[in-house]
Amino acid sequence: MTDRALVVVRAGALTTVQDRGRPGHAHLGVPRSGALDPPAAALVNRLAGNSPDAAVLETTLDGCALRARSAVTVAVGGAPCPVTVAGRPASWGAPVRVPAGEVLEVGTAVAGVRTYVAVSGGVAVEPVLGSRSTDLLSGLGPPPLTDGTVLPLGAPTAPPARLDTVPQPAPPAELVLRITPGPREDWFTPRALNDLTTITYRVSPASNRIGLRTEGPTLERSRAGELPSEGMVLGAVQVPPDGHPLIFLADHPTTGGYPVPAVVHPADLAGAAQARPGTPLRFVPVRRR
Repeated sequence: MTDRALVVVRAGALTTVQDRGRPGHAHLGVPRSGALDPPAAALVNRLAGNSPDAAVLETTLDGCALRARSAVTVAVGGAPCPVTVAGRPASWGAPVRVPAGEVLEVGTAVAGVRTYVAVSGGVAVEPVLGSRSTDLLSGLGPPPLTDGTVLPLGAPTAPPARLDTVPQPAPPAELVLRITPGPREDWFTPRALNDLTTITYRVSPASNRIGLRTEGPTLERSRAGELPSEGMVLGAVQVPPDGHPLIFLADHPTTGGYPVPAVVHPADLAGAAQARPGTPLRFVPVRRR
């Protein structure tokens, strides 16, 4: 029988298994998790001939290296980066064949943060609550990859896409996040709410899969004290005691006690996943329909 698996030669700074996440378990305290840039993950799956539900690898900044135990088709997308197979340049954003025993090298991102790697058949680690995603907050799913990890692969279900390359959105030079009012807008002064939508922030190096942290002016509260813990949603803009807005991403906690003056439009969160530290960030208010 063919040994359909990948061996991790170089795990990189943070490489995790991700799919579309495990929605519907917030009442159990389980975050949705899943790929931070869902359109990029969906595209590499399509290029590799996988279903949209197949698990992919999400790398952070410096990529990873993988040895194929059997011949596989891969697709690399998301943050642009150099790609090699057996030391020879290969395509980014297109299906690539990796012969048995050869190494796929996913290099350092030249822009953006997170690169996605799909392999024909998908990464077939054991699902937890219906998902193969690594959740850094709760610890559910497989742990982040380490050198020597063996990743089982599923059987291919369709041929790879028949194209040379496809266009993909560039990582943002400026991150613009559309927001609607949150449940605790009244906990902030009019000046703070005005600052939130008129002043340019910057993405903080302390950002991670749980949340995108910001650097810039602090937001002044109109009330003292703290809230009892209440439900938190993907894209919630929470303001902790330091006054700097924090945008909750895929591995966010399901409850929190700090006020939420705004919520980011879900379609804009893929850009947040690719915004490097120092990227200018603006919040733009939109009306609810």
